[in-house]
Amino acid sequence: METGMKGELLECVSHNLLPANAYSPLVLAYLGDAVYELYVRTHLCQKNAPVHQLHKEATAYVKAEAQSRMMDVLEPMLTEEEQAVYKRGRNAKSATVPKNANVLDYRRATGFEALLGYLYVSHQTERLETLIRRVLL
Repeated sequence: METGMKGELLECVSHNLLPANAYSPLVLAYLGDAVYELYVRTHLCQKNAPVHQLHKEATAYVKAEAQSRMMDVLEPMLTEEEQAVYKRGRNAKSATVPKNANVLDYRRATGFEALLGYLYVSHQTERLETLIRRVLL
């Protein structure tokens, strides 16, 4: 890949998104899940460990229980707007709940992911990274 092309695809895709408030909380959570997973994997790859070990460590960050606990840290830091997005995600009615998570943790994790999706879609990258750094480090 040419040096000038670096990051252009992601920038092109993210600039063609609808306004953040046009997405349902579950769509924001779907996108936020992917965004968070990428940050977690990038963070863990700094260890240069075997892939199996990296995968096991990543699951500790991305499971609903862990994301629910992260909201204990993040909630006091959220703006009113971010708090509203989190609550919309948390209160959204999902068709299923994973068998390995309790309902409260799953809903809080969905709110967490919706918040990250919202920050990504609204191009608030600095804020997104501030919050993720707070829970990953």
